[in-house]
Amino acid sequence: MEGQGGPLSRVQVVADLLAHPARVTIASGRNQARKPMALKRPKGSSGTLVVLEHTSKILRHNPLGDPHVRKLVVWLPPQYDDGARRRRFPVLYDLVGFTGSGPAHANWKPFGDNVPERAARLINEKKMGPAIFVFPDCFTALGGNQYVNSPAIGDYADYLTREIIPFIDCEFRTLDGREHRGCFGKSSGGYGAIVHGMKYAKYWGAIANHSGDAYFDFVYWHDWPNTLNELARYRSPKRKPGTYDALRESNRKGLAEGLDDGRIRRFLAQVWKKEKLSGAEGYCIMNLCMAATYDPDSKAPLGFRVPFNLETGEVIERRWSRWRAHDPINLVAKYRSALKSLRGIYIDCGWRDQYHIHYGARILSRRLAAAGIRHRYEEFDDNHSDIDYRMDTSLPFLYRALRS
Repeated sequence: MEGQGGPLSRVQVVADLLAHPARVTIASGRNQARKPMALKRPKGSSGTLVVLEHTSKILRHNPLGDPHVRKLVVWLPPQYDDGARRRRFPVLYDLVGFTGSGPAHANWKPFGDNVPERAARLINEKKMGPAIFVFPDCFTALGGNQYVNSPAIGDYADYLTREIIPFIDCEFRTLDGREHRGCFGKSSGGYGAIVHGMKYAKYWGAIANHSGDAYFDFVYWHDWPNTLNELARYRSPKRKPGTYDALRESNRKGLAEGLDDGRIRRFLAQVWKKEKLSGAEGYCIMNLCMAATYDPDSKAPLGFRVPFNLETGEVIERRWSRWRAHDPINLVAKYRSALKSLRGIYIDCGWRDQYHIHYGARILSRRLAAAGIRHRYEEFDDNHSDIDYRMDTSLPFLYRALRS
């Protein structure tokens, strides 16, 4: 396997996926005729999975102290090594959802396809042509990020666009230029995809957004009471039954300005010691990650502010306005020209999304249409979870947009 000028440097080939997996048979106690297992029997070549180690200058001094040396997984289609050494390929970048990491999308799945298996199947079925897939690792100590730059988390937009893209183009035979490069993702990854199509359109030719965060008033607001309850466990001093001076308590230690009075710091210190987080802890750290993304402040105790008074739960309008400024539904007009320059925009969402994202997706589609921005929007009968099968629609869409 060769790069543009010879053997790939800094590359470790982890697995040549089997082109013809063995047929598994099951024999009964009565010695009946053996039958092949029905599931997980892909046809045709499965391509090659490669793992690289990339050292990032941009992430070297990130504020959370997260690793700046990271694994970067790349999937090469079967056609990459079919003898046509001069052939080049479009590239698709997979932006995973919150608490995920790109390499996880290459893991084995029990019934459905992982992304490399799905891509190989779609290529074999001639529903799309061959493309290179990249799975960057953008996990952080706060559970992930939204693929944007934040002084409280790190400059992950720059990491992707200024480091990973040139690195991939140097190591592999990619088709040069944004018009042959796309990104896709679900949830936080879907948010990253649409925002990159807005703010970083010079790097991308097409994007696909599956159930990406939008209409923050619905998506995030409803869970903040649970987050406040979880953080209250780390309040100091601890609550005691009896008289409560709400005026005094709500005004102490900068709470009215969205500052931490110590409970967030204690919460993070505790969860960072654990390997297993409860559901409440998981949603809590997610909301804190969003705060660090949408309202960073170097002068705040932890480098960010929260949009609600931690004691009373009252919204802090100035802080919430900072969140809304990052909401995709509020960015369409500002980035109209960038969005119109894309070769393809795909958006979908299940109409039973438990985070109510389908309302934001509808608003986003309506505002795109009103701005004269061509896009494809679909809805389906499902919720937010385990919807990778929707890539059967989005990946061929992206390939068609990027191949010409």
